[in-house]
Order: sequence, then C-alpha cells, then structure tokens
Amino acid sequence: MLKTTHCYVFGIHVSVKNSRMSHENTSTDCLNLITTSTEDDALQKKGRSARILSPEEAERLAKDKVLVTDFKQLKLEEEAQKNWDLFYKRNSTNFFKDRHWTTREFQELKACREFEDQKLTILEAGCGVGNCLFPLLEEDLNIFAYACDFSPRAVEYVKVLKPGKCVLFRDYGLYDHAMLRFKSGSKLGENFYVRQDGTRSYFFTEEFLSQLFMAEGYEQVVNEYVQRETVNRKEGLCVPRVFLQSKFRKPFTKTEVLAD
Repeated sequence: MLKTTHCYVFGIHVSVKNSRMSHENTSTDCLNLITTSTEDDALQKKGRSARILSPEEAERLAKDKVLVTDFKQLKLEEEAQKNWDLFYKRNSTNFFKDRHWTTREFQELKACREFEDQKLTILEAGCGVGNCLFPLLEEDLNIFAYACDFSPRAVEYVKVLKPGKCVLFRDYGLYDHAMLRFKSGSKLGENFYVRQDGTRSYFFTEEFLSQLFMAEGYEQVVNEYVQRETVNRKEGLCVPRVFLQSKFRKPFTKTEVLAD
C-alpha cells in the first residue's frame, strides 16, 4: 500500500471586509527583482518591491478618494455569495483561463513527497470552476484533492494545518492592471474595489498578507510580487499584471521538536 502524505495547499481568494489596512511601503529600498522567462516566452519578475507606477497612473489613483457608501458596502457584503453565483451563471467555465503554471511556481507540490508515486492530498480554498485544480489533476494522477469556494470554513481550514506544512498563496497584487482600470466610485477601501456585477476584488500588499499569517502564528517562507506583461499584439497593448505569490509554514512547537 502506498503511503500518503498530507501536503496541504491553499489557493486562497479571500473576501476581505472593508477595514482600515496599513499603507504599503513602495520604496525602492526593498528592490530585489529576479527576472525569468516562462513557457510562453513572457518576461516575469519576482521581488518584494511593488510595481512602479507611471506619473499618470499615480495621479489617477491619488484622485480616486471617493468611497462607495456604507449602505451599498453593507449590501455588497450581504449579497457577496449571490453575486458570485450570478457571475458563474453568466460566464460558466469560460471566464478564467486554465492555470498550467502551478507546479512551476509551487515546487513543493512535488518536493514534499518522499518517493515519486506517493499520494498527495491537497485542499484548494477558492477553487472557482477548477481552472487551477483540473490541470493539476491531469498532470499528476497521484493527487487527491478537496476543493471549496466562497465559504467562511475555507479560511478556517488554514488554522488546523499540521505543523511543518505549508500554505501556498497566489492572488492579485498591488497595482495590477485590473486595479488601475476601476472607474471612480468603485472603491470600497484601501486596495479594495467592486465591479459592476457586484463581485469584489482586493489587491494584496506583501506587508498586509504577512501580517495576516504571522498574526496566526505562521512563519513566512516566501512573500513576493510576481510581475509579468501580457501582450495583445492585435490591439498593440502591453498590459502589466501583478500577483502576490507566497508560502507560509506552520511551525513546530518546542514539544513537537523535542519529540522528533
């Protein structure tokens, strides 16, 4: 019988309530970028510094100070699940592209095994329609997956992660192109916006995410921005995409270390 390892993985899309969040430090003092090429020949940069805005982009964000009313924010919070259900009813499985980069970006999915064919159990919180999960299952037949989407229990699962295991995170990062496209009147809070269909989007800073996990007792392994350019040659457009990609580990207690 094959031994099974429980290497828990979370692709978390967090529904962040409108709270006061600390302002990010975008100083170039923390510049530490690594440039690589992906399988589609797109340049990709990784580092702890946020994307540097053009003067026009910085001016537009500085002017966008009007927040959505408290009444509408409360309504959006209460109807958040309904709005996402309607989103998937309209778009089915056709909106997001399948993500074939998961094992490239998170090598722990292979490295945590003790031998090649060892069974791996994962949990994806925020699975959507399976754009991340299905390509992963097609690539690796020795994966057993749990998946959930838009449930308070999804984040609670993080708190019962076994010591020594990792949380793998990737979501929108500060100054992603999608953030800069929001029109005036769409802002819910710092880096938090609502789309026309009522679904909401938060753009993470590495400082804020680090605070969230370290407050729960996690150790930070990697926490960096991934910057890449999506080129539309037909339209002559070069779109800057920014994601926050991170790894946090639940540490062993002193008792558990001594027991080993």
